[in-house]
Amino acid sequence: MAELRKIIIDDREIEVHPAMTLIQACDEAGIEIPRFCYHERLSIAGNCRMCLVEVVGGPPKPAASCAMQVKDLRPGPEGQPPVVRTNSPMVKKAREGVMEFLLINHPLDCPICDQGGECDLQDQAMAYGVDFSRYREPKRASEDMDLGPLIDTTMTRCISCTRCVRFTTEVAGVSVMGQTGRGEDAEITTYLDAVIDSNLQGNIIDLCPVGALTSKPYAFTARPWELTKTESIDVMDALGASIRIDTKGREVMRILPRNHDGVNEEWISDKTRFVWDGLRRQRLDTPFIRENGKLRRATWGEALAAAATAMKGAKKLTGLVGDLATTEAAYSLKTLVESLGGSVECRTDGARLPAGNRSGYVGNALIEDIDTAKAIMLIGTNPRLESPVLNARIRKAWLNGAKIGVVGEAADLTYDYHHLGTGRDGLAKLSTGSHDDALGKETLVIVGQGALREADGAAVLAHAMKFAELTESKFMVLHTAAGRVGALDVGAVTEGGLQAATEGADVIFNMGADELDIDAGPFVIYQGSHGDRGAHRADVILPAAAYPEEGGIFVNTEGRPQLAVRAGFAPGDAKENWAVLRALSAEAGQTLPWDSLAALRKAMIAEVPHLELIDMVPENDWQAEPLDTLGDASFRPAIHDFFLTNPIARASTLMAELSALAIARADKPMAAE
Repeated sequence: MAELRKIIIDDREIEVHPAMTLIQACDEAGIEIPRFCYHERLSIAGNCRMCLVEVVGGPPKPAASCAMQVKDLRPGPEGQPPVVRTNSPMVKKAREGVMEFLLINHPLDCPICDQGGECDLQDQAMAYGVDFSRYREPKRASEDMDLGPLIDTTMTRCISCTRCVRFTTEVAGVSVMGQTGRGEDAEITTYLDAVIDSNLQGNIIDLCPVGALTSKPYAFTARPWELTKTESIDVMDALGASIRIDTKGREVMRILPRNHDGVNEEWISDKTRFVWDGLRRQRLDTPFIRENGKLRRATWGEALAAAATAMKGAKKLTGLVGDLATTEAAYSLKTLVESLGGSVECRTDGARLPAGNRSGYVGNALIEDIDTAKAIMLIGTNPRLESPVLNARIRKAWLNGAKIGVVGEAADLTYDYHHLGTGRDGLAKLSTGSHDDALGKETLVIVGQGALREADGAAVLAHAMKFAELTESKFMVLHTAAGRVGALDVGAVTEGGLQAATEGADVIFNMGADELDIDAGPFVIYQGSHGDRGAHRADVILPAAAYPEEGGIFVNTEGRPQLAVRAGFAPGDAKENWAVLRALSAEAGQTLPWDSLAALRKAMIAEVPHLELIDMVPENDWQAEPLDTLGDASFRPAIHDFFLTNPIARASTLMAELSALAIARADKPMAAE
């Protein structure tokens, strides 16, 4: 590591790494530097000139602090540390001049602009600008882009910071945006009016420092100061991105990312950001009982009595834990069903994940390990669909020189990779070959759910773990269901998996498992939030809260317990999942020993202590699975339609529109065809 260098900023001496830029050094010193184009996760553009500072002894003009490194500064005449000033008259005059130029063509849209109240240009004009304008000429106008149903564009407001261009190119990996023209005719646009084919495009709304790119679904619905802001966890995939849920009254108005360097950095997928309209539609807000083949509305007392009677009289009772269930709900269902002599299963997609072996269903790698990996092997997974934010992290590793290998479907992952086969034969070669060249390097193996769902899923997992051992790689299982790891942690599994759990069952308690079809025959009690596949098959429906409407712990794909906080209340008579199960247990004569979420969590943590380690990743003891014979089929993708993977997404009209657009785009012939 290079030796730290001393530098004096505004009469304060600090030591920083010589490769740091001046703007980073000022941030280290706690000195605020205004910026529009600079972003710590994007390449440096140096084109807004708002971050100007004075370098003492340097040129007699201000310097752009984002583009100058500490090592470029000259020491004083007697070897004193270099001096930088951020508040001198020269800097103040320069910033006022830059702000005046930025506002020449910026329209006076603040009263009708969605960025109002959280606009960088507004804030910095107040802090660093002047209170008058010398310009009386007409303002320039630009044509708006059509970026589809997610992003509203008002390009007249654009200040050409190019953050959106750099994000889509560098992070999302799609080169469709750029700047055309020169001088007054310069404007940001997409080439040939192309749409942005990325599941991360909504992030450019957050990146835009002015109101040029705003959220189309959220447009003109609320102002930031009207919203109640709740920090929570995303459940649209198993990454567990940190999010902020903004509510107005009882309704969720928007979902924004929170910074978490260890998980999602500061990005979220489009499904995470825009799925909130699905929380308002097709909601179950009252209990139902099926009589004479038709569902009728019922009271909670009737519904709980009918469910309890069926469960008590069951010859074989099975509980199914859905993909979006909190760990507390899975633990409650397991405790109740097992007290009635039944069994519970959370692997509702048929994945052959080993119960009890945490290194087999989680692994021993951190998401952060992707950043430093020299080689990454993807087995039976398409991370671009299964976890777009994780895929962006793999792309970052690739940009830093990592080699990527893929065994499975050959898809566009936004980075180059070595395709080593589509099926088990490619995996067999990996787990039997010599890999001396990989030893001692930072390497990572990622196994997806598409590899584990077939009959030989356990053998696939064992061979993947064997390959990880041979190459001394870290190992990660990429899940697609947010509630899966937590449910596995509390032991919501049946020996023999899904088939053994459901075969011969005469009563099935289905808690939000909408991704599977239950055959005719069993009496089905469905507990969930939306009128989806599970509710259509149900004989008794118990309406429950969706993820923003109840608190709980979710364990992400790397095994990190995270706390989701309630942001609102469930509609109508719907209740929180744990509360429904507590009431049902009393009706069934097996009263659960807790009356509050805190008491439930205490009992659960007493049984599974690592769930108390919120936002920490427990270390897993490595236990290799026993090798078995592989089949000969190709790996099939775990997700076919990114936008319609759960009941909330399927209830969203916006997700349906995005799904239709994606299908149309895939079917559209290219010019060369």
